[in-house]
Amino acid sequence: MINDYIFILKAVCHTLTQTSSHQVLICRNYKGDVDMSEIDHFFTLLMQQEEEGLLCPVMSHGNVHFLWIKHSNLYLVATTNKNSNASLVYSFLYKLVEVFTEYFKELEEESIQDNFVVVYELLDELMDFGFPQTTDSKILQEYITQQGNKLEVAKTKVPTTVTNAVSWRSEGIRYKKNEVFIDVIESINVLVSDRSSEQLFSWRDKGKTVTMEDVKFHQCVRLSRFESDRTISFIPPDGESELMSYRINTHVKPLIWIESVIEKFSHSRVEIMVKAKGQFKKQSVANNVEIRVPVPSDADSPKFKTSTGHAKYVPEKNLVVWSIKSFPGGKELLMRAHFCLPSVENHETEGRPPITVKFEIPYFTVSGIQVRYMKIIEKSGYQALPWVRYITQSGDYQLRTNT
Repeated sequence: MINDYIFILKAVCHTLTQTSSHQVLICRNYKGDVDMSEIDHFFTLLMQQEEEGLLCPVMSHGNVHFLWIKHSNLYLVATTNKNSNASLVYSFLYKLVEVFTEYFKELEEESIQDNFVVVYELLDELMDFGFPQTTDSKILQEYITQQGNKLEVAKTKVPTTVTNAVSWRSEGIRYKKNEVFIDVIESINVLVSDRSSEQLFSWRDKGKTVTMEDVKFHQCVRLSRFESDRTISFIPPDGESELMSYRINTHVKPLIWIESVIEKFSHSRVEIMVKAKGQFKKQSVANNVEIRVPVPSDADSPKFKTSTGHAKYVPEKNLVVWSIKSFPGGKELLMRAHFCLPSVENHETEGRPPITVKFEIPYFTVSGIQVRYMKIIEKSGYQALPWVRYITQSGDYQLRTNT
Protein backbone atom coordinates (compact mmCIF):
# COMPACT_ATOMS: atom_id res chain seq x y z
CA MET A 1 0.00 0.00 0.00
CA ILE A 2 1.38 3.46 -0.86
CA ASN A 3 -1.29 6.07 -0.13
CA ASP A 4 -4.87 6.81 0.96
CA TYR A 5 -5.83 9.90 -1.07
CA ILE A 6 -4.80 11.36 -4.41
CA PHE A 7 -5.54 15.08 -4.85
CA ILE A 8 -5.15 17.29 -7.90
CA LEU A 9 -5.14 20.95 -6.91
CA LYS A 10 -4.46 24.30 -8.47
CA ALA A 11 -2.95 27.37 -6.84
CA VAL A 12 -5.13 30.50 -6.75
CA CYS A 13 -3.38 33.88 -6.45
CA HIS A 14 -5.26 36.85 -4.92
CA THR A 15 -3.75 39.99 -6.45
CA LEU A 16 -5.35 42.55 -4.10
CA THR A 17 -4.28 40.84 -0.89
CA GLN A 18 -1.08 39.39 -2.40
CA THR A 19 -1.91 35.99 -0.94
CA SER A 20 -2.50 32.57 -2.43
CA SER A 21 -4.80 29.69 -1.68
CA HIS A 22 -5.73 26.42 -3.34
CA GLN A 23 -8.66 24.76 -5.03
CA VAL A 24 -9.16 21.01 -5.13
CA LEU A 25 -10.02 20.09 -8.69
CA ILE A 26 -10.46 16.38 -8.09
CA CYS A 27 -9.61 13.79 -5.45
CA ARG A 28 -9.89 10.04 -4.96
CA ASN A 29 -10.20 8.30 -1.60
CA TYR A 30 -8.69 4.81 -1.73
CA LYS A 31 -8.85 3.74 1.94
CA GLY A 32 -10.51 6.39 4.09
CA ASP A 33 -7.80 6.37 6.75
CA VAL A 34 -7.04 10.07 6.21
CA ASP A 35 -9.65 12.80 6.61
CA MET A 36 -10.21 14.79 3.42
CA SER A 37 -9.92 18.09 5.32
CA GLU A 38 -6.22 17.35 5.94
CA ILE A 39 -5.45 18.70 2.47
CA ASP A 40 -6.15 22.21 3.83
CA HIS A 41 -2.90 21.97 5.77
CA PHE A 42 -0.89 21.17 2.63
CA PHE A 43 -0.94 24.66 1.15
CA THR A 44 -0.32 26.25 4.53
CA LEU A 45 2.84 24.18 4.88
CA LEU A 46 3.76 24.85 1.26
CA MET A 47 3.49 28.63 1.62
CA GLN A 48 5.49 28.56 4.84
CA GLN A 49 8.31 26.67 3.18
CA GLU A 50 8.25 28.93 0.11
CA GLU A 51 8.65 31.97 2.35
CA GLU A 52 11.62 30.31 4.07
CA GLY A 53 13.07 29.23 0.71
CA LEU A 54 13.19 25.59 1.81
CA LEU A 55 10.77 23.51 -0.22
CA CYS A 56 10.61 19.85 0.76
CA PRO A 57 9.01 17.10 -1.37
CA VAL A 58 7.56 15.47 1.75
CA MET A 59 5.64 17.50 4.34
CA SER A 60 3.84 16.37 7.46
CA HIS A 61 0.98 17.58 9.64
CA GLY A 62 0.54 15.45 12.73
CA ASN A 63 0.69 11.84 11.55
CA VAL A 64 -0.38 12.68 7.97
CA HIS A 65 2.30 12.93 5.28
CA PHE A 66 1.95 14.86 2.02
CA LEU A 67 4.04 13.66 -0.95
CA TRP A 68 3.65 16.01 -3.90
CA ILE A 69 4.85 17.07 -7.33
CA LYS A 70 4.05 20.14 -9.42
CA HIS A 71 3.15 20.03 -13.11
CA SER A 72 2.32 23.27 -14.93
CA ASN A 73 -0.12 25.07 -12.62
CA LEU A 74 -1.23 21.88 -10.86
CA TYR A 75 -0.17 20.10 -7.69
CA LEU A 76 -0.55 16.32 -7.52
CA VAL A 77 -0.59 15.29 -3.87
CA ALA A 78 -0.67 11.85 -2.25
CA THR A 79 -1.55 11.58 1.45
CA THR A 80 -0.79 8.74 3.82
CA ASN A 81 -0.54 8.10 7.54
CA LYS A 82 1.61 5.00 7.08
CA ASN A 83 5.36 4.52 6.61
CA SER A 84 4.90 4.22 2.85
CA ASN A 85 7.55 3.65 0.19
CA ALA A 86 8.25 7.23 -0.93
CA SER A 87 9.99 6.26 -4.18
CA LEU A 88 6.97 4.16 -5.17
CA VAL A 89 4.62 7.05 -4.39
CA TYR A 90 6.60 9.46 -6.56
CA SER A 91 6.84 6.92 -9.36
CA PHE A 92 3.06 6.65 -9.27
CA LEU A 93 2.55 10.43 -9.26
CA TYR A 94 4.80 10.87 -12.30
CA LYS A 95 3.01 7.96 -13.95
CA LEU A 96 -0.26 9.83 -13.40
CA VAL A 97 1.18 12.82 -15.27
CA GLU A 98 2.32 10.54 -18.10
CA VAL A 99 -1.06 8.81 -18.45
CA PHE A 100 -3.09 12.03 -18.26
CA THR A 101 -0.81 13.64 -20.85
CA GLU A 102 -1.32 10.66 -23.16
CA TYR A 103 -5.07 11.10 -22.84
CA PHE A 104 -5.44 14.89 -22.87
CA LYS A 105 -2.25 16.04 -24.68
CA GLU A 106 -1.80 18.81 -22.09
CA LEU A 107 -2.27 18.30 -18.36
CA GLU A 108 -3.65 21.53 -16.94
CA GLU A 109 -6.68 22.83 -15.09
CA GLU A 110 -8.91 22.93 -18.19
CA SER A 111 -8.15 19.36 -19.23
CA ILE A 112 -9.04 18.08 -15.75
CA GLN A 113 -12.30 20.04 -15.62
CA ASP A 114 -13.34 19.07 -19.16
CA ASN A 115 -12.62 15.37 -18.61
CA PHE A 116 -13.36 14.78 -14.93
CA VAL A 117 -15.35 11.58 -15.66
CA VAL A 118 -12.43 10.07 -17.54
CA VAL A 119 -10.03 11.23 -14.81
CA TYR A 120 -12.08 9.40 -12.16
CA GLU A 121 -12.19 6.29 -14.34
CA LEU A 122 -8.42 6.41 -14.72
CA LEU A 123 -7.82 6.94 -11.00
CA ASP A 124 -9.98 3.87 -10.29
CA GLU A 125 -8.03 1.71 -12.75
CA LEU A 126 -4.57 3.01 -11.91
CA MET A 127 -4.90 2.20 -8.21
CA ASP A 128 -7.08 -0.03 -6.05
CA PHE A 129 -7.24 0.21 -2.25
CA GLY A 130 -3.89 2.04 -2.24
CA PHE A 131 -2.07 -0.42 -4.52
CA PRO A 132 -0.98 0.47 -8.09
CA GLN A 133 -2.71 -1.60 -10.77
CA THR A 134 -2.75 -1.09 -14.55
CA THR A 135 -0.51 1.88 -15.39
CA ASP A 136 0.14 1.31 -19.09
CA SER A 137 -1.67 4.06 -21.02
CA LYS A 138 -1.90 1.95 -24.19
CA ILE A 139 -3.76 -0.77 -22.29
CA LEU A 140 -5.96 1.74 -20.49
CA GLN A 141 -6.97 3.33 -23.78
CA GLU A 142 -8.44 0.01 -24.92
CA TYR A 143 -11.31 0.25 -22.46
CA ILE A 144 -11.33 3.80 -21.08
CA THR A 145 -12.18 6.25 -23.82
CA GLN A 146 -12.54 10.02 -23.79
CA GLN A 147 -16.18 9.81 -24.88
CA GLY A 148 -18.07 9.83 -21.60
CA ASN A 149 -21.17 8.19 -23.00
CA LYS A 150 -19.11 5.22 -24.14
CA LEU A 151 -17.42 4.51 -20.84
CA GLU A 152 -20.02 2.13 -19.45
CA VAL A 153 -20.23 0.20 -22.73
CA ALA A 154 -16.48 -0.11 -22.96
CA LYS A 155 -16.21 -1.42 -19.41
CA THR A 156 -18.53 -4.33 -20.08
CA LYS A 157 -15.71 -6.16 -21.82
CA VAL A 158 -12.33 -5.91 -20.13
CA PRO A 159 -9.46 -6.55 -22.56
CA THR A 160 -7.45 -9.69 -22.03
CA THR A 161 -4.33 -7.59 -21.52
CA VAL A 162 -5.63 -6.67 -18.06
CA THR A 163 -6.24 -10.25 -16.97
CA ASN A 164 -3.61 -12.33 -18.76
CA ALA A 165 0.06 -12.84 -17.92
CA VAL A 166 1.24 -10.54 -20.73
CA SER A 167 -0.56 -7.34 -19.75
CA TRP A 168 1.70 -5.11 -21.85
CA ARG A 169 0.69 -6.54 -25.25
CA SER A 170 -2.77 -7.03 -26.72
CA GLU A 171 -3.71 -10.20 -28.57
CA GLY A 172 -4.33 -10.42 -32.28
CA ILE A 173 -1.96 -7.64 -33.43
CA ARG A 174 -1.22 -7.96 -37.15
CA TYR A 175 0.85 -5.89 -39.55
CA LYS A 176 1.62 -6.23 -43.26
CA LYS A 177 5.32 -5.79 -42.53
CA ASN A 178 6.81 -7.01 -39.26
CA GLU A 179 9.95 -5.28 -38.02
CA VAL A 180 11.73 -5.11 -34.69
CA PHE A 181 14.12 -2.20 -34.04
CA ILE A 182 16.54 -2.28 -31.14
CA ASP A 183 18.03 1.18 -30.60
CA VAL A 184 21.05 1.34 -28.29
CA ILE A 185 21.11 5.02 -27.29
CA GLU A 186 23.83 6.27 -24.96
CA SER A 187 23.94 9.80 -23.54
CA ILE A 188 27.33 11.05 -22.39
CA ASN A 189 27.58 13.51 -19.49
CA VAL A 190 30.77 15.55 -19.17
CA LEU A 191 30.67 16.84 -15.59
CA VAL A 192 32.91 17.05 -12.53
CA SER A 193 31.69 14.29 -10.22
CA ASP A 194 32.95 11.64 -7.82
CA ARG A 195 33.42 8.22 -9.25
CA SER A 196 30.95 5.77 -7.74
CA SER A 197 32.49 2.52 -6.56
CA GLU A 198 29.19 0.64 -6.60
CA GLN A 199 29.03 -2.05 -9.28
CA LEU A 200 25.90 -4.07 -9.87
CA PHE A 201 27.10 -6.42 -12.57
CA SER A 202 29.14 -6.53 -15.77
CA TRP A 203 28.30 -7.08 -19.43
CA ARG A 204 31.01 -9.12 -21.16
CA ASP A 205 31.59 -8.74 -24.86
CA LYS A 206 34.56 -9.85 -26.98
CA GLY A 207 36.74 -10.23 -23.93
CA LYS A 208 35.91 -6.77 -22.62
CA THR A 209 33.84 -5.93 -19.57
CA VAL A 210 31.36 -3.08 -19.42
CA THR A 211 30.36 -2.31 -15.82
CA MET A 212 26.73 -1.27 -15.55
CA GLU A 213 24.98 0.47 -12.68
CA ASP A 214 21.34 1.41 -11.95
CA VAL A 215 20.08 -1.19 -14.42
CA LYS A 216 16.31 -1.15 -14.98
CA PHE A 217 14.27 -3.45 -17.22
CA HIS A 218 10.82 -3.23 -18.73
CA GLN A 219 8.39 -5.62 -17.06
CA CYS A 220 8.39 -7.80 -20.22
CA VAL A 221 11.98 -8.98 -19.63
CA ARG A 222 12.51 -12.44 -18.13
CA LEU A 223 14.95 -11.56 -15.37
CA SER A 224 15.90 -15.14 -14.54
CA ARG A 225 17.16 -15.68 -18.08
CA PHE A 226 19.28 -12.54 -17.97
CA GLU A 227 20.79 -13.45 -14.61
CA SER A 228 21.79 -16.89 -15.89
CA ASP A 229 23.43 -16.06 -19.25
CA ARG A 230 22.97 -12.30 -19.90
CA THR A 231 20.37 -12.99 -22.58
CA ILE A 232 17.49 -10.51 -22.68
CA SER A 233 14.43 -12.59 -23.51
CA PHE A 234 11.05 -10.84 -23.76
CA ILE A 235 7.64 -10.58 -25.39
CA PRO A 236 7.75 -7.01 -26.74
CA PRO A 237 5.05 -4.39 -26.15
CA ASP A 238 3.43 -3.08 -29.31
CA GLY A 239 4.97 0.19 -30.45
CA GLU A 240 7.87 2.04 -28.89
CA SER A 241 9.02 1.31 -25.34
CA GLU A 242 12.17 1.40 -23.22
CA LEU A 243 13.44 -2.14 -22.83
CA MET A 244 16.40 -1.42 -20.58
CA SER A 245 18.23 1.52 -19.05
CA TYR A 246 21.64 1.60 -17.42
CA ARG A 247 24.40 3.93 -16.27
CA ILE A 248 28.14 3.53 -16.78
CA ASN A 249 30.39 5.48 -14.46
CA THR A 250 33.82 5.61 -16.07
CA HIS A 251 36.44 8.06 -17.25
CA VAL A 252 36.12 8.75 -20.97
CA LYS A 253 37.79 11.24 -23.23
CA PRO A 254 35.35 14.02 -24.19
CA LEU A 255 34.14 13.16 -27.68
CA ILE A 256 34.18 16.83 -28.71
CA TRP A 257 36.88 18.87 -27.02
CA ILE A 258 36.54 22.65 -26.85
CA GLU A 259 39.26 25.25 -26.31
CA SER A 260 38.52 28.96 -26.22
CA VAL A 261 40.63 32.09 -26.08
CA ILE A 262 39.22 35.51 -25.20
CA GLU A 263 41.16 38.64 -26.18
CA LYS A 264 40.16 42.13 -25.04
CA PHE A 265 41.24 45.26 -26.89
CA SER A 266 41.31 48.87 -25.64
CA HIS A 267 38.26 48.52 -23.39
CA SER A 268 35.93 48.58 -26.37
CA ARG A 269 35.91 45.21 -28.12
CA VAL A 270 36.46 41.54 -27.49
CA GLU A 271 37.39 38.64 -29.74
CA ILE A 272 36.60 35.01 -28.95
CA MET A 273 38.36 32.13 -30.68
CA VAL A 274 36.85 28.67 -30.23
CA LYS A 275 38.55 25.49 -31.42
CA ALA A 276 36.54 22.26 -31.51
CA LYS A 277 38.20 18.88 -31.97
CA GLY A 278 36.45 15.58 -32.67
CA GLN A 279 38.08 13.03 -30.36
CA PHE A 280 36.26 9.99 -31.70
CA LYS A 281 37.19 7.53 -34.42
CA LYS A 282 37.69 8.96 -37.91
CA GLN A 283 35.09 6.75 -39.58
CA SER A 284 32.36 8.25 -37.38
CA VAL A 285 30.57 11.57 -37.89
CA ALA A 286 28.82 13.73 -35.28
CA ASN A 287 25.58 15.17 -36.64
CA ASN A 288 23.69 18.35 -35.72
CA VAL A 289 26.47 19.67 -33.52
CA GLU A 290 25.60 22.80 -31.54
CA ILE A 291 28.28 24.61 -29.52
CA ARG A 292 26.93 27.29 -27.18
CA VAL A 293 29.51 29.87 -26.14
CA PRO A 294 28.58 32.43 -23.42
CA VAL A 295 29.44 36.08 -24.14
CA PRO A 296 29.28 39.27 -22.03
CA SER A 297 25.78 40.52 -21.35
CA ASP A 298 26.42 43.93 -22.95
CA ALA A 299 28.05 42.63 -26.14
CA ASP A 300 26.79 44.00 -29.46
CA SER A 301 27.66 44.35 -33.16
CA PRO A 302 28.65 40.67 -33.62
CA LYS A 303 30.84 39.45 -36.49
CA PHE A 304 31.66 35.78 -37.10
CA LYS A 305 34.05 33.67 -39.13
CA THR A 306 33.83 29.86 -39.14
CA SER A 307 35.83 27.14 -40.89
CA THR A 308 32.66 25.00 -41.05
CA GLY A 309 29.03 25.62 -40.21
CA HIS A 310 27.54 28.94 -39.18
CA ALA A 311 27.36 31.01 -36.01
CA LYS A 312 24.64 33.31 -34.71
CA TYR A 313 24.25 35.60 -31.73
CA VAL A 314 21.38 34.96 -29.30
CA PRO A 315 21.30 38.17 -27.23
CA GLU A 316 18.40 37.13 -24.96
CA LYS A 317 20.55 34.24 -23.70
CA ASN A 318 23.97 35.95 -23.97
CA LEU A 319 25.19 33.17 -26.22
CA VAL A 320 26.87 32.51 -29.53
CA VAL A 321 25.48 29.32 -31.07
CA TRP A 322 27.83 27.61 -33.50
CA SER A 323 25.95 25.02 -35.58
CA ILE A 324 27.76 22.30 -37.51
CA LYS A 325 25.72 19.86 -39.57
CA SER A 326 28.46 17.18 -39.88
CA PHE A 327 31.59 16.96 -37.74
CA PRO A 328 33.98 14.12 -38.77
CA GLY A 329 36.06 12.39 -36.13
CA GLY A 330 39.67 13.57 -35.81
CA LYS A 331 38.95 16.99 -37.35
CA GLU A 332 39.65 20.41 -35.82
CA LEU A 333 37.29 23.28 -36.57
CA LEU A 334 37.58 27.00 -35.75
CA MET A 335 35.16 29.81 -35.04
CA ARG A 336 36.04 33.45 -34.40
CA ALA A 337 33.62 35.98 -32.95
CA HIS A 338 34.11 39.73 -32.66
CA PHE A 339 31.97 41.95 -30.39
CA CYS A 340 31.91 45.61 -29.45
CA LEU A 341 31.62 46.41 -25.74
CA PRO A 342 30.73 49.59 -23.86
CA SER A 343 33.38 48.62 -21.30
CA VAL A 344 35.35 45.51 -20.40
CA GLU A 345 36.55 46.66 -16.97
CA ASN A 346 33.79 44.88 -15.01
CA HIS A 347 33.81 41.66 -17.00
CA GLU A 348 36.70 40.21 -15.01
CA THR A 349 34.41 39.83 -12.00
CA GLU A 350 31.58 38.24 -13.96
CA GLY A 351 31.14 34.52 -13.49
CA ARG A 352 32.03 32.71 -16.71
CA PRO A 353 29.38 30.10 -17.55
CA PRO A 354 30.52 26.86 -19.18
CA ILE A 355 30.46 26.14 -22.89
CA THR A 356 27.82 23.51 -23.63
CA VAL A 357 27.76 21.11 -26.57
CA LYS A 358 25.00 19.11 -28.22
CA PHE A 359 25.59 16.37 -30.77
CA GLU A 360 24.59 12.92 -32.00
CA ILE A 361 26.90 10.22 -33.36
CA PRO A 362 25.21 7.29 -35.16
CA TYR A 363 26.68 3.77 -35.35
CA PHE A 364 28.76 4.42 -32.23
CA THR A 365 28.61 3.81 -28.47
CA VAL A 366 30.96 5.19 -25.84
CA SER A 367 30.82 2.02 -23.74
CA GLY A 368 31.48 -0.30 -26.67
CA ILE A 369 28.41 -2.35 -25.77
CA GLN A 370 27.09 -4.54 -28.60
CA VAL A 371 24.01 -6.63 -29.22
CA ARG A 372 25.69 -9.82 -30.37
CA TYR A 373 22.55 -11.30 -31.92
CA MET A 374 18.79 -10.87 -31.98
CA LYS A 375 16.54 -13.87 -32.58
CA ILE A 376 12.79 -13.68 -33.14
CA ILE A 377 10.73 -16.73 -32.21
CA GLU A 378 7.21 -16.69 -33.67
CA LYS A 379 5.05 -19.83 -33.50
CA SER A 380 2.83 -18.86 -36.42
CA GLY A 381 5.88 -18.77 -38.68
CA TYR A 382 5.61 -15.29 -40.19
CA GLN A 383 8.81 -13.47 -41.08
CA ALA A 384 10.00 -10.52 -39.01
CA LEU A 385 12.97 -8.29 -39.79
CA PRO A 386 15.30 -7.44 -36.89
CA TRP A 387 17.32 -4.21 -36.86
CA VAL A 388 19.92 -2.93 -34.38
CA ARG A 389 20.98 0.71 -34.37
CA TYR A 390 23.58 2.47 -32.20
CA ILE A 391 23.53 6.16 -31.28
CA THR A 392 25.63 8.25 -28.88
CA GLN A 393 24.28 11.67 -27.98
CA SER A 394 25.23 14.48 -25.65
CA GLY A 395 23.66 14.63 -22.24
CA ASP A 396 24.74 17.23 -19.68
CA TYR A 397 27.87 18.18 -21.61
CA GLN A 398 29.74 21.17 -20.18
CA LEU A 399 33.26 22.49 -20.71
CA ARG A 400 34.65 25.45 -18.82
CA THR A 401 37.11 27.77 -20.53
CA ASN A 402 40.63 28.16 -19.20
CA THR A 403 41.58 31.49 -20.69
